[in-house]
Amino acid sequence: MSITVSFPAALRDWITHNLTRGVAPQAIVRELVDRKNAPELASAMVDAVSSAFLYGTPLPGETLEIGGAPLTYEVEPWRVPDGPLIRLGEHKVRVIARMHRPAAVLLDNFLSANECEQLTSLARPRLDRSTVVDPVTGRNVVAGHRSSHGMFFRLGETPLIARLESRISELTGLPVENGEGLQLLHYEAGAESTPHVDYLVPGNPANQESIARSGQRVGTLLMYLNDVDGGGETVFPQIGWSVVPRRGQALYFEYGNRFGLADPSSLHASTPLRTGEKWVATKWIRTRRFAPRVSGME
Repeated sequence: MSITVSFPAALRDWITHNLTRGVAPQAIVRELVDRKNAPELASAMVDAVSSAFLYGTPLPGETLEIGGAPLTYEVEPWRVPDGPLIRLGEHKVRVIARMHRPAAVLLDNFLSANECEQLTSLARPRLDRSTVVDPVTGRNVVAGHRSSHGMFFRLGETPLIARLESRISELTGLPVENGEGLQLLHYEAGAESTPHVDYLVPGNPANQESIARSGQRVGTLLMYLNDVDGGGETVFPQIGWSVVPRRGQALYFEYGNRFGLADPSSLHASTPLRTGEKWVATKWIRTRRFAPRVSGME
């Protein structure tokens, strides 16, 4: 049996603020209990806000249901075609591996050697320090957990970019316009990206506005543009799986379902690069047409 209780906005925002600055949920519950809140109510309030961060769902409103069914992520039917070979227009790619949770597929020959070289040549003169979406403000900031350099291409900016975006659309079954601008990242020795999810946590006005404007992110495609000498692996720490970058290969993984939940097992990272360099192209895909902010690319 469930009951509905009041959840004041000020209290919800206080819990949100503490979670985003790294306070453990259990510590927040203890603080609420010390403030004379019932333990069951305190746990329910913190769990409700934590679930929004975990599954990428909207924050609770002015009321809260206690005792209802807990949120769990259910994997959707796979968008990528079955079989060991996938034809994408005139291009054929070979499936190396598939994974159920998170839903992922590793592909060989997604890019030709020439396409890899063209992408790095186009990106190199436009590189700048990489930014990430700050979980508190939702703004793009230079962050210590991603020590790479990068740049964005506009949708269809060159014939090469347009051709690759069409290939990605055929792979995912989602329209080209649902993709954000292709991002190129360059890692040098020692650079890394610590564990993070790609879906947007709607815990701040900027992310809420972005989701309202373009929908939630539901999938990521990583395209490796060079062989890496050591380190730089894409790892999924919750499941103990990693991918060693090889030129022309691509890793596609999905994390959004029809119920608006995102898959927390899609948490991933890039391990520190021990030697040499790493080039990777990233495409984030939304539930509907991506519309950049007027001020520029997200």
